[in-house]
Amino acid sequence: MLGAGIMGLSAAWALHRRGWKVRVLDQATPPNPVGASVDHHRLIRHAYGAQHGYMRMVDDAYAAWARIWADLGEVLYEETGVLALDEGTGAWLPASRAAMRDHGLAMEDLTAATVAARFPIFSGDGVADAFFTPRGGVLLAEPIVAGLAGWLARQGVEFLRGTARDVAERRLTLTDGTVLTADAVVVAAGPWAPRLLPGLKGRVTASRQIIVRLAAPPDLATAWSRAPMLLDLAEEGGFYMVPPVRGTPIKVGDHSFSLAGDAEDDRDATPAEAETILALARRRIPGLDRFTPLGARACYYDVEPAEEFLAETLAPGTLLLSGFSGHGFKFGPLLGEAVANALGDPALLPYLAGWAAGRENPAPGLLRTA
Repeated sequence: MLGAGIMGLSAAWALHRRGWKVRVLDQATPPNPVGASVDHHRLIRHAYGAQHGYMRMVDDAYAAWARIWADLGEVLYEETGVLALDEGTGAWLPASRAAMRDHGLAMEDLTAATVAARFPIFSGDGVADAFFTPRGGVLLAEPIVAGLAGWLARQGVEFLRGTARDVAERRLTLTDGTVLTADAVVVAAGPWAPRLLPGLKGRVTASRQIIVRLAAPPDLATAWSRAPMLLDLAEEGGFYMVPPVRGTPIKVGDHSFSLAGDAEDDRDATPAEAETILALARRRIPGLDRFTPLGARACYYDVEPAEEFLAETLAPGTLLLSGFSGHGFKFGPLLGEAVANALGDPALLPYLAGWAAGRENPAPGLLRTA
């Protein structure tokens, strides 16, 4: 296993549960502070616009997370509900609504006035369309990564420190010349994958993304502790907001991808980068200047142009997992189980890529549980 982020650890978890002897290689001990999976939060929600395959996969993802919680002995998830807003005539919100209604999910349509009345910490100014759905919430990302790594170590999974420079059939070569061989190799290197695999150029791009962390003023702390996840889809420069669950900060980030930078760059955000994010949030969060800034940080995603996940064979016995941008974390355990099932039954491998890309239903057996 190359990579100890959520994808690598989830695949290691699923493979171990199916009886494989697993080794995990990463450049740092997990949770790696510069890893794409390591932050206070990641989100899980059914709203996926026209990407109906991923919307349907969320149910299976929740079930896979339940198996993770059973092994870890704790639930590292907080249900908040999802408030989705649109200021224009975008297609994402109505497409999400139609798909979720067809799927039988509970939701409530809102207007600008009812947004402000129901959630007075937000402004309804400019809102053209909105809905709220009670299902959806926050995955506590860093504790999940740390918990999975700890569980695997206690099961006897071996963790190795090092950096790969070459990937071949059932083999990794490290920068120090060490060669590691295995019956199967899974490459889950996140934004480092395009550096390691030149053939990914143009298919997956490392993308510098800025997040800003805030604390609500004391008189609003209780209201903010009950806030939903916010997806604010303006015509230009939409943003998302994660509420302060379980003592974490409020987090604000933008929906667009920079498609710039390199995974080896520093993670410090500039004041200008932070202000760009805050400017997006000011129109929706009244009195934002009263909030206490807790820092801004850059993270790096591995972005595929259509935001479809890559799960494909690089060489016999060598599998690539990549292109997860900001929405892959929620599917980590589910993808890990599918990878483990496909490696255990090579007849399933041809069906893995289309399902992981959200374009095909899973083949029988691909999502079986151990």
